[in-house]
Amino acid sequence: MIEGHPKLGFAVLGGVLAALVTLVVLIVLTGSRGGEIPIEVVPSSAGAPAPVAATDTRVSSRAAPSVDPAWAARLGTAAGIPAPAMRAYAGAELILKREQPGCHLSWNTLAGIGWIESQHGTLGDRTIGPDGRSSTPIIGPALDGGKFAAIRSTPASAEWHGDDTWEHAVGPLQFISSTWGRWAADGDGDGVADPLDLDDAAVAAGRYLCADAHDLSTGPGWSAAIHSYNHSNEYVLDVLSAANTYAERSR
Repeated sequence: MIEGHPKLGFAVLGGVLAALVTLVVLIVLTGSRGGEIPIEVVPSSAGAPAPVAATDTRVSSRAAPSVDPAWAARLGTAAGIPAPAMRAYAGAELILKREQPGCHLSWNTLAGIGWIESQHGTLGDRTIGPDGRSSTPIIGPALDGGKFAAIRSTPASAEWHGDDTWEHAVGPLQFISSTWGRWAADGDGDGVADPLDLDDAAVAAGRYLCADAHDLSTGPGWSAAIHSYNHSNEYVLDVLSAANTYAERSR
């Protein structure tokens, strides 16, 4: 995720709902895919994540979120999402419901982003462990002014990606250091906010998506949130497709 990358997109996705609802929304897209595209919003009927323990709004190590393992295993299997990733997305939904209930962030929106960014931390034949970390770190390309904007590395970010000159997005949700510095989270309550840990990155991504009072249960709110994550028509449509797929599978 690179803040300020000059792309544009609009899309819509409904949140996770208990009832089966199908809503068709017409959205005008501009850019590479252009034209008027009817988008079918497919909410999940799986219900909200089942918590074992709640969390405080600071997501501290004293009150880490805990998703019911049976719920996560069942939904992860149905959706085709590794169990640690399912736990991370569901845990982030629980946290954001407490922090920003008006945002209406759902786990399948995060899962859509997670699939596009890194295949839930498994990109390149990696595996994602019970601790939410990939078997080897996921490091994006150098932001050296070629295909992407030129961003200089910092000593702190170089510890993550090993490049003393140029910045790289890191982790399963591809944060750069400046964005992580603003939205960092300790999603699993281990006392460390780490962008390489999907439990932490999912909460940070949720906070980013919910910023500016976005309401992800509405078309404009969801559009603006995903647009802020990556300003690309194709990216937004890809996230929409993946998120809808996970909602369908979880029925």
